[in-house]
Amino acid sequence: MVKLRLRRMGANNQPFYRIVAVDARVKRDGKYIECVGWYDPKPQDLKLNVETDRAIYWLSVGAQPTDTVRSLLRRAGVLQIWHEQKIAQKKAQAAE
Repeated sequence: MVKLRLRRMGANNQPFYRIVAVDARVKRDGKYIECVGWYDPKPQDLKLNVETDRAIYWLSVGAQPTDTVRSLLRRAGVLQIWHEQKIAQKKAQAAE
């Protein structure tokens, strides 16, 4: 099973995270399949960058985001786009 999770990077007391697609059995900072974005929690205004098309691809093939990654994807607007695409596909199938 593939998960979308955070991979910690950065120095002591300077956390920086990458949002990665990884096999669920791999350690937190182990080898990952693909990096789909990053997250920097330190600044006052949260810095977040997500490659929308790659995140939607991983969600569409069944990758399960962790709770934290799910909230970050929601904040970036990725989950709304993915949900709208699923609704459009169902409407297209029903029209056929």
